[in-house]
Amino acid sequence: MTLALICGQGWLPRSVAHAQDQRPLICVLNGFEPDGIEADLTFHLETLGTLLETLKSRGVTQVCLCGSIRRPMIDPARLDALTVPLVPRLQTALTSGDDGALRIVMDLFQEAGLRIAAVDELMPDLLPAEGVLTLASYAPQNSIEARLGERTVAAMGARDAGQACAVRGDTVLAREDSAGTDAMLRRLARDRVAGSGDFLTSPINAASDMFGGLLGDATDWLTGGVSSTEGGILFKAPKPGQDRRADLPVIGPTTPDAVAAAGLAGIVIEAGGVMILDRARTVARCDTLGLFLWVREKGG
Repeated sequence: MTLALICGQGWLPRSVAHAQDQRPLICVLNGFEPDGIEADLTFHLETLGTLLETLKSRGVTQVCLCGSIRRPMIDPARLDALTVPLVPRLQTALTSGDDGALRIVMDLFQEAGLRIAAVDELMPDLLPAEGVLTLASYAPQNSIEARLGERTVAAMGARDAGQACAVRGDTVLAREDSAGTDAMLRRLARDRVAGSGDFLTSPINAASDMFGGLLGDATDWLTGGVSSTEGGILFKAPKPGQDRRADLPVIGPTTPDAVAAAGLAGIVIEAGGVMILDRARTVARCDTLGLFLWVREKGG
């Protein structure tokens, strides 16, 4: 056995494991168990040093980080002898942005002699070619929204602060934070329901809309926007300069329902930069809901 998956939550680890000719070693961070697959071993962040030694002793030569993980706190009482020397770097990782944290963790695996394999290297079909994958297509307005989405995610990425946003017209409705894309869409759906079909308006939002033409994107960082009409897009793309070996953005079969509940008209993802989990089901669900799914070239 040469491959180990370092797994977080979600269905991605299962898909990666099932795509391999030989079952990889499934290693799960305690508290972040993936869906649909059992762990071969479970570890804590405080025992990472022991995990590295265990992987080498089992003949593992490469690892793939896949699945969603929120930042756990280090419990000093759990630390083992092999992990104590790593604590300063782990603490730096926990206080860094997402990409910075992953780079530190990947460095630790590489220094242990383990190669980092990217998810799309193990499952190339997860990255779709450019084009519209659904029966419904995007409208000219959605092209304008996609350009705003691209600029917004690029600005977020410069702050290492997320990979997705929701856009309607010339307004950024919401930005992904550490809770993830699904949580962002759930917030939009709650606001939509509470507003009886429209998104809630606050005094700050109203001021942002009033002066947005003068202040530009700066007002977007104060608050999410509002609109009285349905439509708009979920835009998702990797961060500028992102290390593609981990945390490449992904959508899947549950994404269309969340997008529809948020009152959006479609999904736009960057070609070559966002994976689609279970593409056939994802596209079929978009078709059922009347959404479009556009795989867009960067800058298109």
